[in-house]
Parts: sequence; C-alpha cells; structure tokens
Amino acid sequence: MSKAHNKNSKPFVSIPHTDVSQSFPAPTTPKTPADEGIEFFQSAVQRDTPIRVYELRLDADGGPNKNASYIRLPPAYVPYVLRVSIDAGTPASKNGVFKTNFPLDGGAFGRGRFAERRLPTDFSKPIQVDLPISHAGAFVYWVEYDSDVQGERIKGRDGYFNIDPILRTKVRSPILSSELKPLSPLSGGAVVLSDSVNLPLDGLCTLTVVSKWMGPLSGWHKHFLEASDRGYTMLHWTPLQERGKSDSPYSIRDQLKYDPSLFEGQAGSDGGKARIEEVLKVAREEYGLLSLTDVVLNHTANDSPWLVDHPEAGFSPKNTPHLAPALELDTLMIEFSASLASKGLPVCVKSQKDIDTLIDAFEKEVRALNLWQYYVLDATKEEASINSALRAGQVTLWQGPDVKGKSVVEIAEIVKSSGSIDGIGRLAARFGVRVDGSVAAGLVRAAFVNIAGDVEALTEAWGRVVDVLNLPLYAEWEEDTKIALESVKNRLKYTRLEEGGSKLGDISGKSPLVEPYFTRLSTADPLKYSLANNGWIWAADPLQNFALLPSKAYLRREVIVWGDCVKLRYGSGPSDNLWLWSHMTSYVTSLAQTFEGFRIDNCHSTPLHVGVALLDAARVVNPDLYICAELFTGSEEMDLVFVSRLGINSLIREAGNAWDPKEFSRILYRHGVGKPIGSMDGVCMTSAEELPPPTGKGPTRPCLVTPLNGSMPHALLYDLTHDNESYLDKRSAEDALSTGALVTFSHSAIGSVKGFDDLYPKLLNLVQEKRLYAITHLDEDSGIAKAKRVLNALRREMVLDGYEEGHVHQENDYIVMHRVQPSTQKGYVLVAHTAFSKGSKDRGYINPIRLRRTRAKFIMGSTLEISSYDLNNDLDTLHGLASKLIDMPEVVVPQGLDDEGPYSDIIVPEHFPPGSIMVFETHLQELDADLDTFCASGAQEAFGDLDLVDLNVILYRANAEERDATAGKFGEYDIPSLGKMVYCGLEGWMHLLRHVMRYNDLGHPLCAHLREGTWSMDYIHSRLIRQVDAQPNISKPAQWYKERFDRIKASVPPFLRPKYFAIVISESYKAARRAVIEQMSEFVSSGHSFTHDLALCSVQMHGQVQSASLHPGNVTPSLAAGLPHFSTGWARCWGRDVFISLHGLFLATGNFEGAKKHILAFASSLKHGLIPNLLDSLRNPRYNSRDSPWWMLQNIQDYVNSAPEGLSILSEPVKRRFPKDDTWVPWNDPRAYAYSNTLAEIIQEIIQRHVDGISFREYNAGPNLDMQMKDEGFNIDIKVDWSNGMIFGGNEYNCGTWQDKMGESVKAGTKGKPGTPRDGAPIEITGLLKSTLRWLKELSGKGKFPFKGVEVYADGGRRFVTYAEWDDLLQTSFEKCYYIPLDPSKDAKYNVDPKIVNRRGIYKDVFGSGAGREWSDYQFRSNFPIAMVVAPELFNETHALGALQLADKVLRSPLGMKTLDPSDMQYRPYYANSNDSTDAAIAKGLNYHNGPEWGWPLGYFLQAYLYFDIRVGGGKEDATNTLHYLNRILLPARRHIQNDPWAGLPELTNKDGQFCLDSCNTQAWSASTLLDFLATAHKLGSK
Repeated sequence: MSKAHNKNSKPFVSIPHTDVSQSFPAPTTPKTPADEGIEFFQSAVQRDTPIRVYELRLDADGGPNKNASYIRLPPAYVPYVLRVSIDAGTPASKNGVFKTNFPLDGGAFGRGRFAERRLPTDFSKPIQVDLPISHAGAFVYWVEYDSDVQGERIKGRDGYFNIDPILRTKVRSPILSSELKPLSPLSGGAVVLSDSVNLPLDGLCTLTVVSKWMGPLSGWHKHFLEASDRGYTMLHWTPLQERGKSDSPYSIRDQLKYDPSLFEGQAGSDGGKARIEEVLKVAREEYGLLSLTDVVLNHTANDSPWLVDHPEAGFSPKNTPHLAPALELDTLMIEFSASLASKGLPVCVKSQKDIDTLIDAFEKEVRALNLWQYYVLDATKEEASINSALRAGQVTLWQGPDVKGKSVVEIAEIVKSSGSIDGIGRLAARFGVRVDGSVAAGLVRAAFVNIAGDVEALTEAWGRVVDVLNLPLYAEWEEDTKIALESVKNRLKYTRLEEGGSKLGDISGKSPLVEPYFTRLSTADPLKYSLANNGWIWAADPLQNFALLPSKAYLRREVIVWGDCVKLRYGSGPSDNLWLWSHMTSYVTSLAQTFEGFRIDNCHSTPLHVGVALLDAARVVNPDLYICAELFTGSEEMDLVFVSRLGINSLIREAGNAWDPKEFSRILYRHGVGKPIGSMDGVCMTSAEELPPPTGKGPTRPCLVTPLNGSMPHALLYDLTHDNESYLDKRSAEDALSTGALVTFSHSAIGSVKGFDDLYPKLLNLVQEKRLYAITHLDEDSGIAKAKRVLNALRREMVLDGYEEGHVHQENDYIVMHRVQPSTQKGYVLVAHTAFSKGSKDRGYINPIRLRRTRAKFIMGSTLEISSYDLNNDLDTLHGLASKLIDMPEVVVPQGLDDEGPYSDIIVPEHFPPGSIMVFETHLQELDADLDTFCASGAQEAFGDLDLVDLNVILYRANAEERDATAGKFGEYDIPSLGKMVYCGLEGWMHLLRHVMRYNDLGHPLCAHLREGTWSMDYIHSRLIRQVDAQPNISKPAQWYKERFDRIKASVPPFLRPKYFAIVISESYKAARRAVIEQMSEFVSSGHSFTHDLALCSVQMHGQVQSASLHPGNVTPSLAAGLPHFSTGWARCWGRDVFISLHGLFLATGNFEGAKKHILAFASSLKHGLIPNLLDSLRNPRYNSRDSPWWMLQNIQDYVNSAPEGLSILSEPVKRRFPKDDTWVPWNDPRAYAYSNTLAEIIQEIIQRHVDGISFREYNAGPNLDMQMKDEGFNIDIKVDWSNGMIFGGNEYNCGTWQDKMGESVKAGTKGKPGTPRDGAPIEITGLLKSTLRWLKELSGKGKFPFKGVEVYADGGRRFVTYAEWDDLLQTSFEKCYYIPLDPSKDAKYNVDPKIVNRRGIYKDVFGSGAGREWSDYQFRSNFPIAMVVAPELFNETHALGALQLADKVLRSPLGMKTLDPSDMQYRPYYANSNDSTDAAIAKGLNYHNGPEWGWPLGYFLQAYLYFDIRVGGGKEDATNTLHYLNRILLPARRHIQNDPWAGLPELTNKDGQFCLDSCNTQAWSASTLLDFLATAHKLGSK
C-alpha cells in the first residue's frame, strides 16, 4: 500500500557515520552489554580515536523538540556517549531528574526499569547528562521536575532513541577489476571470503523468498548460491512454520513447529528448529547471507489445534460480548448463502442486477433478526421495573442535576449524561440496556412533582422518557445496518463480479456470500467457540483495536477479513491471557535465537503493547536483532509512534508505488540520497572536546561532539515486495532493470524478490501457488540477475567505504543518481531510462550530464530485450519472461573546458531504449586530498592573539560601521535572492550557515551564490586587508583566509564551494568566538551558551570607527548604544547608555581596561557638573541629561569594587576638556585639556556642583542644536532639596532622563513637548544618589576618599554636610516620599494625594513633578527596580517585593518591561516614529516611553526581584526557587538572541514582544542588564 508524502520534504538527517571496521572486543565474562560499556569508560586504556558524543538538546520543558522526538543512533561497535543537554535555569532544571530505561547503571534491560540522573542545579553552567551507549535497542527517556505548586512534580514529554543493531557478515572480494570491468564469480568477483565485517543497515540487500517454493532443505544450498552470486546479503523468508489448511505462510498452524514438508519426514523432536539453524548457518558462513523471517503476532491459523483448548486466545462473544450481534449477522449470512437455490435467488453472480437482488433479499432477513434489541431499552420491562419500585417504596433519591419542571427530552438527556443507563452502547445482549428501577423512580419523582404520589402516572411518564432515550438508539441501529449491508454489497461485487477481483464462483454454505467473520471451532458453545477472524480496515486508527469497543467493525462488516486467520486476544497484559502470552513469547524468542532479523507482519494492527513486550523478549536472547516492518498508518507522525516504541530499525518502502518518474525521483531523494553531495554537517558541526567519564569514574578522554537534529525512520527500499503486482502489470516489464538499478544506488537498506530479478510476469498467489522456483543463477534466462549482481556488489562496497553523499536528478523519463565518498570524492553515476509506459523503444531526451572538474569512466551498461510477454505454462516450475540482457558497448565520456574549468559530459547513446541503464565511475580531477584538513587548520593560531576590538571587526560590524571604517569601500554583503546581511563579519555569515550546515540545506540562496562565483571569498579577505593599517593584528586572519580561499578557488569545483566555504567560516568563527570567551571573566568562560551570547554583545558593541572616538584627536574604540541606528558619528556614544551598559558588558565580562577608558573619557568631559548625553568624540558634546553623571558615578563605584586594584582609578589624573569656568571652547583650543584633576576630585566636583545648584543654558541652544525643542527646553536647572536630600531638576519642556522623547509633530501640536518630562526627582536618580552617598561614606570613613562631604548653602547660611548625614537624610525621607500604600488608611504616613492615585502598593516614578503634572508622580513605570538594585537599603523589603510582584504581573513582557502601566490613560504600546497623525499621544512616536516594552529595565527588575524575594518572599527558604522562576522569564530572550540575525537583544518591542520597526535590533544596555542579572545569580550560587 502506498503512503502520502510531502513532495517537498527531505530527510535532512541521517545517523552519523561510524567506522564499520572497528568493534569493541568480545566479552570475556558473562556481563551484559551495559556492564561492558561501563567497564569500557572506566578502563584506563586510551584509544587512538576520540570517543563519539552525540548531543541532544532538550527544550525548556525538558522534552525533545518536535523534530527530535525520535533519535536513531548508530551501532555501538565501540561504546559512545549520548549527551542530553538542557539550558541552565529552565523549568526542567528545577530539581530535575533525567530518567531512561537504558541500563545506565549496568545490568539487563527492562522496559519498566529506569535509571536516574539528577540534573545539576548550577544556574550559570551548562546542564549535561552523558549516557554511555553500548548496545542496540529501543529506549525511552524523559525529565521529571518540580512544578510551581509545592510538592507537585511534572513529567516532561517522552523522547525516544533507537540504537541500530550490530550485524556481521562475510567479507567479499571486489566486483570490479583494476580496469573497472565487472568480474564474474569464476574470475573472483564478489566472492565470499573467510573474514567478517560489520554491516551497517544501509548495507543490507535483502531477497524475499517463499519457502514452500524452494523445496525441502536439502536443496536450499542452490538458492543460497544463487542469491549470494547476485549480491544479496540477507534472505527474507515468509514464515517457515507449519501452515494452516489454507496453505498461506501467514496462516500459522503451530508457531513452535516448522513446516514438516521442509524436512522430508525428519523434523526432529524440536519441531525442526535445529535443522533450520543448521541450514541458516550454512547460508551465513558459506554464502554470506543473513536471515530475516516474518513474525506473525496478530493472528493464528483458524485450524490451530491449540485454539480448541484455549478459545480465550481469540475474540468471542463469550469474552468480548459486543461481538454477539456480529456473530448472529455472520451466521445469518452463511445460512442465507446455503439457501439461495431453494429461495430462487441467483447462486452465480453475473451482473449488478444479481447483486442487487441478493442484497435486497438479504436485507429482509437481516431486519428480521431484530438486532435493534441489542441497542435499546425494553420499554415494557422499564415500566414494570419502575412501577414495582414505586409500589415497594424502593426509591433512590435523585442526586443529579435539577430535573424539576424539565421536558421529557431534557430529562432524557440528563439521564444519559448522568451515567444512569446500564449497558448502553455495549451491545452485549438483547435488551441489555436498562435503568435501575429505583433510580428511575427517584428521577421521575424529582421531575414530576405534581404527580409524585400517582404511581401509574409516574410509570407512564417514565415510559415517555424511555421512548425519547430509544429514538437515537434505533437510529444508531439503522445506521449500522445500512453500513453493514453496503459493506456486504461492495465485498460481494469485488469477490464475484469485478475484473481483478477474486472471482470466487458459485455461492454456497461453504463459499458464502462474503467471507465469514468468525471461525466456529465447535457447535457445543457458539458464544465461546466462535472466534473473530483477523483482517484490516481502510484508514483505520492503528492504535485502536477494531475487535474492541468503541469499534463496531465486525457488526458493520467493515473488516476486510482473512478467513483463514483468527485474531489473537492478548488483553492489556500477560495476566489477561497467560497461556497466549507464554506461547507467543516462546515463539518470538525461539525465532530470535535462529534468525538475525524480524519483519513484523501486520505491524500497524498488532497492539502496540504486545509488540513492545514480545520484541523486548526477543532482544533478550538476541540483543542485535534487526527489526523491519511495513506500516500503513496513513501518517508519518503515526509511523514514528510505532518506530520509536517498537524499535523498528527500518520501514519498508516500495519503489513500485511511484506513478511516474518524478514521483520515483522524489522517493529516491527522500529515502535513497543519504546526504547531499557537498554536505557540511560532518565537517562543520562536529567539535573536539574533552569528555569527563560518563560514569564518574575513569579517565577524561578526547571526544568529538556532534549535535543531533532528530531522525526519520530508516528505509528498507524494495523495488518490489512479495505481495504486490509485477511491473508487467503496473508499468512495463522493461522497467524492472531501470528501477532495480536505481534502488541499488539508494543509500538505504534495499530489498527485492526473486520473481522481480527473474522477471515473473504476474504476482504469485501465496495460498494457491504450488510450483517451485527455477534456479537460474546468472544464466541467460535469469532476467536482470547479471546486472543486479554487479549493482548489488557495487552498492555494498560503497556502503562499507562510506559513500554517504548522493544526488538524484530527474529529467523527462530519465533518472540519474550519483553516489560520492566525501573524503576521496570518488563516486559512481547511474543513468537510468525508466519505462513507466509499455511499448516504447524511443531513446527519449536528456541533456548531457555535465560533471564539473570530474572525470567519468564507463563500467557497464545494459538493455533488456523481452522476446515474449506470454506466460510460461510449466506446471511444476516458476519461470520469468523470455528475455535477454544485452551488454552495451563502452561509452566514452568526452572532456571539455570552459570559463568555469574542466568538465566531463556523459552523453546517452542513440540506442538507449526505456529500461536501459549505464554505470560510470567518477573521480574529482586534481583532488586536493588534504583540503578539508587544511581549511580547518590553523584557525586558533590565526585568531587566538586578537584583542576584543580586533574581534569586533572579525565577528561583527554593521553596515554603517564598516563603511565608516573603510571610507565607504566596504559595506554589508548582498546575496542575490536573499538580500543584505546585517553584519559584515563572521556573525553575518554564520547566521545563514548555522541552518545550512546543520541541515545540509544546499538549496539555500547562499549556496547557490557560492556555486556561481567566489565573490564572497574575495569580500571576506579584502575587507580585512583594507583595515590592516588601522588594526594591524587582523593581518594574520586576513592571510589565513587568503591561503584557504586561494586553494579552494584553484581546486574545488563549483558544487563543492559551499562546503569548503562553510568549513573556513565555521572554523574561523569557532576560533574567534573562543578567543573572545577566553579573554573574559571566569563567570563568562565557565558559563552556558546564553551567558556567552550576551557577553559577545560586548564585542559586538565595542569597536573602532573613524567618526566616533573617546578622544577628539585620536581614533579609539568606543561603545555603540545600539545597532544599526546608533553606530557611527555623534549618535554612537551616549553617556547614559555607556554607563548603563558598562557594568554588564565590561565589568562582568572582565574588560576592565575598556571600562576604565570610557570612565576617564567621560570624566574628562565634565562640564556644569554633568557629563555629556552625546559624547560626539568630545568635539561637540551635549549636556542635557540629568541622570548621566549619576550612572557614571555608579560605574566608578562598581569598577572600584570589581577591578583588580580598582581603587587606584580614583587617583588617575584626568585632563579636562573644558576650562574651569565651563566656557565652551573647541577641542583643539589651547584652553582645552589645559588642566587636570584626579578622578576622585571629579567625583567630588559632580556632587558639589549639584549641591550648589546647576543652572545653565545649553551651548549653541536653538534649532542648530535641536530643531524639535522649544526655547525653554534648553534651560537646565538642577538642585538639592535639603528637606529630604533629593535632587530635583528639569522642566516641562525638556526630558533629562532616559525617557527622553521630544515631541516633533506640528500637525498634532506636540512639537517641543516631551512625551515624558519626568521633572522633579526621578526615582532612579534618587537611588543612584543614595548608592553614591553610601559608597563615599564608607570610603571616606576608611580614609580611601579625600572628601568627607559637601559645603551646603541652606537657610541663608553655609554649612558642611557629611556624606553620612546626607545618606541618613535620604534614607529617612525615601519611603515617605515615594511609596503609595496598599491600604488607603495609611496614606497619612506618606506623601500621597489620594485623589490622583491610580494604583496602590507601588513606588512613585517621580517625586515632585511640576505644577499641573502632579499625576505623573503616580504613574506605575519600570524605573523603580533600578533604585532597588543600586540602593536596596532605601526600601521597606515587604513593600518592595509587593511592588515587584505587581510589576511582574502588570509591566513585565517577553523581552523587556512595559514603560507604562496599561491601566494608565497615556498607555500606547505601539511605537512608530513615522506616524504623523493628529493623535497627539502617538504622533511622531511621542509614546516612545509610554507603553512600548524596553529591554534594559528587565535586567534591573530581575536583580531586584531576586534580592527581595530571597529575603522576604518565596526564596527565603530556598533561593533556587526564585532563581528558577526568574530564569524562566529569560526564555524568550534566550530564544531571541540565538535565532535573530543581529545576535543581540532589541532596544524595545511593541505590545507583548511584537517587532518594532523603529527599534535598534540589538542594544548595548538590553544585553548588559541581563548579563548583570546572570552575574548576580552566579555570585549567589558561588557562595
């Protein structure tokens, strides 16, 4: 049967290639394979080759990604490791336990026996569980972890991994001579040798044979020789057991006895087992043939003698009562069939009229059975029952829904839904549906209260309810009867009338109307001894047993039944049918001892739990048992259920299901290509590491880590299976050669039948056919066998030698397949002219097959000529069509040369009729044998010495930065059909290549571009050479690229360019990224991937451009605020942004030198007591931000506390950009940089200037400075209010904090009006002030700061205020001024105006907003956590946590924090600067900070929440609870930074994390504050 497939789908994963020549030494003691695996890893013996590690990354919830729910792993020739990785801090890591039934601790496998590994709880490091893999099997795993509800555990989604078995076979000699000519067996070609070799599943070449057509065992060696000479490596037998009376191999009479006819009367006491094993050993040892047999688990022959003793093994009305009406119907059908002649009805069906006549008559008899009685309630008995109950007072009080006053219809529905009806839907007996009389009595009394005392009236009322209940039940019977009759009619037509049907002949009791559904073992007890026959149903749910309710398939006659087979009834487990389970377990274990593999017959209808248990038992006796099956589930998702649970190693696919060459090429592409030629995953995605011993004992070993993507089921691709019609019937006989050849070139297991090779004209009937196979070997009458021999042998050599890459090309009726060995680039090309249509001898058309830089040499070619399509009438022997396989003369492949280099053209000869094939050997010209190694070498040396600024050039650089740095010479690279990359450096390429490399997506536009030319290579090298003068260190990477790209250009054909480009880029990226991480702090270098990604943002943002610097006369590196908008010129470096970002990006990562340079540069620019908002290389700095100096002071404090000898920075001399009197002078004026201060003095100056009061008008005020601002906005005023110690400043026309959007819309009337003035005392400035005072108080108290306080002019006098006094004042004032209590009755204790309170239990955003805007104090914004982080001592801890919990609920968003409470009238969450509407709230983006969700406040929220929750919240007892919760909040940010092309976090998003077009795609402070949080968590975990 065919399956629907997605035409565009492509298997992007095959299991990793393993060296089939290696194997783990055989055990010397009786240990389990798991024991041996553990011993291997604990042994001190070191291997020459690294251990293979296959890494499976789980989702945050601990389950596998959907695409990775099933993993196929290679055979454990040498033990290896399956590494399961989970991101630290994700939900699944919360007291997580990894569980699997793989025996990690040794011992034998048990399906229900689970090993556990507790997941590490470190929030800062990767979480990994290494599983030592040592043997084959099918295994399940999951992660169990704590839920948010105390005491509850969550079981994560199951994942499955299947490990291929180890199959050993005999070595064979080469099939080709040194001149590439096929060798016959007599010439030593492909002969079986004495040594053995590991055979991967792709090396299986299976021939299906039917034993009863082979004759007795004594003659089987001739069949073995024939199969071996034809290149097969495995024989698949249909069941060899004793057959039932139908003589079908699949109708097994006795599962524990082999067919007696095989032994010529000498089977032996073991039922022939020893004789079979003896002959199979001959096949294996002398002919190199493994053995595979069908295993039939779902049914037994209807004449199995043990059924009489164990009728419970089948489904009967006795043990499955709903089958009773089906049995009655089946019996009626047989009796009706026997009585046709007596009733004058047609006995022989000759027309549709006969069918209609028979079905009309049959319907009358069916209806006379009154099967409706199995469905409905007996109205008479129901009335009698309730009447009796009422009169006896046996009334059960109605406890269900209120029924008083309800209609009869409503009451009937309530009765049904309440479950009060016994037997409904069970069909167990006539009138077996009933309601207990006492229950019915209670119901009607509750419903009909007006007649509650009238027994007869209540009885009559219940009768009306019963009538309503019965209506849908009668309808159900009608529908089932209609379907049953239609099913009988259709089956009757197929078996008696239709062409292609069974043509069964006359109808009688012995050959009834349709096949009987039941086997009647005895007339003594029909209900016990009438057993349901097995069969199948179109489009059935394979997980639903159609012999059990709710299925009514037997009653509705939906089963296409096998009358010779009884369906087996296993129940839910052995306790339900002990004898049957024991019997069938003996059957499968006996077969597992004898055969190397099983084909599971009727797999999709075998109960899943039965298959799992019996195959587990089989694997106990043969751990390397190979399992294959053909599934007809109708969905690939359901296929995976069976494959993963049963451990199916291969799913049978059939080439014959293709309806045209295009569909055939799709099947080959999906199941037969392996990896595409030029694949990248093996060379680019594998990384070398050190492997700690997975058991905790043993040495550390070198390993190679390969990521797993998930697997699709392995294919066993047949050209034809034994139960499908021949190619003469479905296509043409000639197509056997072309299809058979194409299947042999598939990178999968393959299969065929003897009749396909010998060209049998028709499908052979497994039941009726009695003739024997003719042994034709490789003779003239052997069909296509001689060609198959060469092709099978060649594919075997390709599999063993690692020809794992392939390409399939379809053009008209031609299909071309190319198989290649990726290391040697040696290959074979098959050209096949398919013959889907009969009669044509035309050559058809195909373009010359051009192979770039590749030579091709002819090996063989064949054409099939069939002289007659007539059937052979030999009554004793099976023969194929009269045919001749004609060898083609050698085809010379011409060479050519064009502007792309040398090429070969394979040209199809003029005589090449449909069905013809040609095979060529190919090899790459001028192969650079060590190019893979060369391209991957030397990266560490080339990139390892680069500093972080150099690495900015290598890894990043946005377009504007690159054009700035290269004077416009270079910018972003533009890939045709894809667009411009966001970075000029490696991250730009890697964003594309990550997907391309991992999934071998060679159809990607980048790959197409690389095949078309080498422009990208030139660009990568040239952009670096251009910048060597400015940054000399990058000359080494530039030279490294040049050497590799030059060799690629010289020797690599276009089709391989993407691969080698990817090797160079990925290796250099890994080296550059490693160079970054190694230069960073221990917190980063030992951290997980999210920490690394965030830390890399510090390199992303910190680089050197010509137009922005930390010095007006020299070009120096500087920190960009965000990309791409804030990358160059005056817009690059912002005082506020630098110092919000500096702690996370520089201090937490260990870049203290970079931090110091920024601190000193901004300190030098101090003017008016402020540092610049816009630095502009200190040429034209702008001083309009009130918060910037306080952010700088916070960072100086942080630097002192974290940098080695950090305190010394306070003594650093700083040259001052401006004169002491704040006069504006150009940077090169003599008065600039004319004097110096220490940094400590500058700190003091900032504070003293604020104390003195700052009042100035911006230099160059007016449109030239800011064309949007009103005149009043240029006036800067700041002062200290000594009643509370806070700093106040600003006015309604300027915006001196980070929420600095100035209105621009004339149309909306907002030009010159700030969106968020925040004049007064913003809470974060108050917090930063408090932090500075506390720090200076401590420093001065220790004599480490030369100033004790400030001179204050207050109350008309001058006095000295120490930092301690000021700190105390602020501490005393804060809560009273900022907190808005939850309880209004406490308002008097706080500075609160209840009339304008919008939300309680929060902290004001500002204290003391200007007149008329007092309401803005009360806005709930995301600024208060900043103050909590820098000065947590200011806050009442309970109040603080309450406000944070409210912010968590109201303000937190996926990638940041809402800038305004959604309940606020000003809330507008969508930002668009281009909006020039008349809506004043949003015109020209005035709502920039009034709803949109900004990234950087999230980090402060997380830090604040952590601080207070572990003190007074849920984390007080266990901080890990808080850390788990907060890390879960970071999941969207993790995903974003991993998947976004900018590899950073955005400036802001719109509502609920929606993309904002006007946002910077990556912003320095967004990454910085999250890195701060992770660093804080790291410190907490280190304590």
